[in-house]
Amino acid sequence: MINLLVRCHYLAVVYALLLLGCPAVALAQTTITGVVTDATTKEKLPFVSVAVPGAGIGTNTDENGGYRLVIPAQYTSVVFTSVGYGTVTKTVVAGRAQELNVQLATTATALKEVVVQGSKAPRYRNKENPAVALIRQVIEHKEQNRPEHYDYVEYDKYEKMSFSLSNLSEKFKARKFFRNYQFLFQQQDSAAAGGVNILPLYLEEKLTHEYYRKSPEKRKVVALGTKQAQFDKSFIDNGGLSSYFNRMYQDIDVYDNRITLLGNQLLSPLANTAPTFYQYFITDTLTENTPPLIELSFGPRNREDLLFQGKLYVTLDGNYAVQQADLSVDKRINLNFIKSLDARLQFTENPDRRYHLSKSELAIDFGVSSNKGSGFYGERTVVYQQYQVNQPRPESFYATPAPTEDTTTTRSAAFWQQQRPDSLNERESAVYKNVDTLQTIPSFRRTLELFTFLLAGYKSFGPFEVGPANTFYSFNPVEGFRLRLGGRTTPEFSKRLYFETYAAYGFKDEKWKYYLSSTYSLNNKSVYTFPQNFVRASFQRDTKIPGQDLEFVQEDNFLLSFKRGVNDKWLYNDIYRLDYVHEFSNHFSYTLGFKKWQQSPAGGLYFRTGAPDNSTDIAALNTTELQLGLRWAPQEAFYQGKLYRVPIVGPFPVFTARFTTSLKGLLASQYSYRNVTLNVTKRFYMAPFGIAAVTLEGGYTFGQAPFPLLTIHRANQTYSYQLNSYNLMNFLEFSSDRYASLFVDHNFNGFFFNKLPLIKHLKLREVASLKLLYGGLRPENNPNVQPELYQFLQDQQGRPTTFALGKQPYAEASVGVSNIFKLFRLDVVKRLNYLDHPNVAEWGLRGRFKLDF
Repeated sequence: MINLLVRCHYLAVVYALLLLGCPAVALAQTTITGVVTDATTKEKLPFVSVAVPGAGIGTNTDENGGYRLVIPAQYTSVVFTSVGYGTVTKTVVAGRAQELNVQLATTATALKEVVVQGSKAPRYRNKENPAVALIRQVIEHKEQNRPEHYDYVEYDKYEKMSFSLSNLSEKFKARKFFRNYQFLFQQQDSAAAGGVNILPLYLEEKLTHEYYRKSPEKRKVVALGTKQAQFDKSFIDNGGLSSYFNRMYQDIDVYDNRITLLGNQLLSPLANTAPTFYQYFITDTLTENTPPLIELSFGPRNREDLLFQGKLYVTLDGNYAVQQADLSVDKRINLNFIKSLDARLQFTENPDRRYHLSKSELAIDFGVSSNKGSGFYGERTVVYQQYQVNQPRPESFYATPAPTEDTTTTRSAAFWQQQRPDSLNERESAVYKNVDTLQTIPSFRRTLELFTFLLAGYKSFGPFEVGPANTFYSFNPVEGFRLRLGGRTTPEFSKRLYFETYAAYGFKDEKWKYYLSSTYSLNNKSVYTFPQNFVRASFQRDTKIPGQDLEFVQEDNFLLSFKRGVNDKWLYNDIYRLDYVHEFSNHFSYTLGFKKWQQSPAGGLYFRTGAPDNSTDIAALNTTELQLGLRWAPQEAFYQGKLYRVPIVGPFPVFTARFTTSLKGLLASQYSYRNVTLNVTKRFYMAPFGIAAVTLEGGYTFGQAPFPLLTIHRANQTYSYQLNSYNLMNFLEFSSDRYASLFVDHNFNGFFFNKLPLIKHLKLREVASLKLLYGGLRPENNPNVQPELYQFLQDQQGRPTTFALGKQPYAEASVGVSNIFKLFRLDVVKRLNYLDHPNVAEWGLRGRFKLDF
């Protein structure tokens, strides 16, 4: 009953917001459709602007020259405009659907003067260059031409995103594997992007009404409809897939300083510093347009830089507004797997003679090579309609949160047919049905199961799945050869109750390890579905390296078995846990936890108190902790895998805080202490100079505790380069009760390599990092001062191997090359100090697999 009331409440909010926020639909409307063609060649003209003067209503013709426009009955004129063609105005009959086909005549523009100065082009200069003078005017006026110039703005926004396998050969289609899938293949014109044969795989549509208030700044988005080709949730996270695609194909604001595409940022041709990196040329003057336009061509000064090329059409009416922008990239720039990238932005004139973005189209053709082989083709079209400015809304309207999109996913076919600005073409219309049909074919489901096992490591058996596969076999100095087998239940077993378990055996220590957990979902959703709300109880008996807390991989992963140097200091852990996790839709979450932990030393690790000549070995260390974790990740997006969420990193910071307290005597706990840890991480986009990932972290432990209960800093003795560890620090080398750290990892995206002959063709990218760690121990926690605490570790020669940080910070830096074969990064790492510690390396070579665009 409560759930039903909540649903009714959300529906009521939706309807209320629709009534408040969406422009009223006139009882009488005029629907016009038609095709726009070239008057001379009879070719169909795409991207022609079709607008209603004075109404702020318009659309653009599609790739086949077709259009559909619904206008209020009080307007009877429609204007057709396109760059290079004369403007045509047509009168329509009010209140009646009608077909209106239009022919546009080209306009000829005479050049005032042509100067020939020999075969060698003059050197490009910004000084006294009329094209640069013009672009500076556009940059100077860009704030007044953005929607944020108005006090209030609102509009309908329609988004359509589709993906297909492209340029497929007849041989590919004829393969035995595809004999049951011929209904998926589509034929199209050979000149179309993607080639003759394509295989549509994905389609997503969204309709929203968006509001903007300038002061105090506030944005609000009300979802009106969401439609997505849905794959089986057992194999694919549909929400994560949508987030990932939307991250790749973000909105393009040509007036912004930087434009984000494919996880990279490219400097806009209208950025404040753009004349430093771009060349501009006036290539045409279109005086027959209203208002007259200047065609401004642009391109990077260095063809291999991560910049755009294309054309801007600028109005000569004093606004210096962009009426149309065509953006593409040179194939030589340092982007991976990109055959072609083309974007077109269309702007429509407002009644106040300023312009707003009315349509944007972005098409990217992906492929392993830059030739015409098979690939992956994606398109995103965004249409802005019902544009209204300076219509205030009450403060209460902005304070009321918008309902989630979950309430709009069941819109009828009639709703979409009426609300789409442009109807779906035949290829797009078939996607929804084909994806549903595809998942009923047994061979397709078997293929998905195989890929899930290879990529995620799990094999499903209905209500239970076995894995992860990369932990089945591993080895380490304490356990020797280790075998493990485990699994967990799936939503087919229960949507609320989940169990997970594994058992492992070490053939050297001849000990069994195991894990048992049960999780109960409190929001009737999978515990792997955002937002999480669950309680979990677990017990684990296993080995662990002190100080290691891996985020996206398990410690007994086979690949992490290979380690350098001395690696014999391990723990046997018995951990009882009770955790409550609650996430909110604004990506704030908190965790309440109870942890009873027994640590027993193994291998070369020992717990020992007293002076060196009169010491006592401790068999186990017992603590009982209460924990509170806080996390806020504004506008976070991620893909939910079988084990972990894979973050889709954006420009917003992520804040985390953890508070821990232990009370002596509570369930045999041996120490009282409190710990606070704060962390913030952020990615900085600095086009064209690359991307920097910065992490700041600090912690403080109150009270007295032995070094295993303090902060043992994250070391790395594998041969991989780890972003959040110290790659030349040894395990258990440093322990602190207070510390502050800074991690900076900068990827220059080929900014320097792109300018070097020969090397630039390899599309390598420069990387550099710096890691600093300040910290120390108060006298009450220093075993050299307090002999009753656990002694720092020593090697067999009696040399200390665990230390407190001194006055100088621990520091290491690295330089390297990434994008080797498009998936490998290699760093030369240098440890800058504390080189007198035993068994440390001053230099190291570390590698990392990373697939980037």
